Amino acid sequence: MKQFLFTAALCLFSILGWAKQKPNVVIIYADDLGIGDVSAYGQQTLKTPGMDRIANEGIRFNCGYATSATCTPSRYSLLTGSYPWRNKKAQVLPGDAPLLISTDQPTLPKMLRTAGYTTGIVGKWHLGLGTGKVDWNKRVSPGPNEVGFDYAYIMAATNDRTPTVFVKNGYVDGLEESDPLYVSYRKNFDNLPTGKNNPEMLKMNYSMGHNNSIQNGISRIGYQKGGKAAMWIDENMADTFLVQAQRFVKTHKEKPFFLYYALHQPHVPRVPHQRFAGKTGLGPRGDAIAEADWCVREFLKTLEEENLLENTIVIFSSDNGPILDDGYYDDAVEKLGAHKPAGKYRGNKYSLFDAGTHVPFMVMWKGKIKPKQSDALVCQIDLLSSLAKMVGGEIPKTDSEDVLAALLGKSKKGRKQLITEGLHHRTAIRKDKWLLIPSYKGPKKPSWVDAETGFDINVQLFDLEKDPMQKNNLTKKYPKKVDQLLKQHQAIKGDQ
Repeated sequence: MKQFLFTAALCLFSILGWAKQKPNVVIIYADDLGIGDVSAYGQQTLKTPGMDRIANEGIRFNCGYATSATCTPSRYSLLTGSYPWRNKKAQVLPGDAPLLISTDQPTLPKMLRTAGYTTGIVGKWHLGLGTGKVDWNKRVSPGPNEVGFDYAYIMAATNDRTPTVFVKNGYVDGLEESDPLYVSYRKNFDNLPTGKNNPEMLKMNYSMGHNNSIQNGISRIGYQKGGKAAMWIDENMADTFLVQAQRFVKTHKEKPFFLYYALHQPHVPRVPHQRFAGKTGLGPRGDAIAEADWCVREFLKTLEEENLLENTIVIFSSDNGPILDDGYYDDAVEKLGAHKPAGKYRGNKYSLFDAGTHVPFMVMWKGKIKPKQSDALVCQIDLLSSLAKMVGGEIPKTDSEDVLAALLGKSKKGRKQLITEGLHHRTAIRKDKWLLIPSYKGPKKPSWVDAETGFDINVQLFDLEKDPMQKNNLTKKYPKKVDQLLKQHQAIKGDQ
């Protein structure tokens, strides 16, 4: 009996010790941040010491990618490990869209929760809520909690869409029963002021589309009525999300946790706190990036103060490439100066050109990852399989590949090829140094924004090593390579 108890105690000790050694996982996800916006990647016009710390104390990937050049599809892929074009609805969602991820679908938080993690999301969601007809005065479900998150503190849709409220575990935070909230994307309520009809009430003018209900002196997409006590103040949003992220860490530090900290910057409307307004000389966009960088610094400081850095893997990236004018006049274009948000690459948000999906991507794990740069091809879609391998979780059958060795700096090799996506589920293939964009009809620039789609009636082939700005179409010079890549692209996509 004594031998049995002794053996059982050893087993329990071993299990507890193993669990304690499981690293915490944090993904910090910026919104519309370009690879050229982070000073660790070589730009000198805007300092980002917080983001740089992750790059300089960990691995800075030179070939890190999102799956899509727009936000909803990239977020979908990060959490599900599936290419967004496999789900026709995985495009930029309107503010009243139902939950995009099926509650039966494998997800990153589900995998980690099964592996013993407490899971949380703080910040931007933009993957839909509810079933399509939401009563904001009751619990909004399904949402993040139903796809694997134990704790969720998110904005209801996006910063530029109604309702301009935070949702905590399905409930609008701060909503008073005496002042119910109503939302519509079809018609206004009781002739309430709008940006279109009442421009004199605006502190930031819209450039396109964002001309409906006004909140905090900014008109949005969509209409809302009531819920006054729950309405956010844009200038305070960064502080609100930071405090929630810090609180989650402090509350759950005794066991392994996963935090998806989804920053809202520098997505429009760019309204940084007064502490950062006017500090960069690059207008609100530059100031919003400085604010986001401060949030990263403060969050890392919290991990350090709680003695968690040595047992936490921190992954930083962005959902897509940069954009300047994306719906509001905020001097992003006029005050750009010598700053190049896309760095040395061609493209932007919405684009099939490389910078639409080629984003900052850094991984830090104090004491476990040696500082270096890596040219391994890695993508956010691979975090599901890679982290599952790291924590001993179940690896579902998805498009996600195991690139853990590359993420930890133990291999120079990542995935062999990658399908990237621009607008309307149109895709390209990235393999080795090549980027091939198949033939697509359609406008080269979207009608609502000054951005390149990358669409062209002619097939385009670029050597990204020699020509990162993609000025030279090499289809005529390398016809065999074109044929090879087109066949590989078709083999992966099939009829989708």
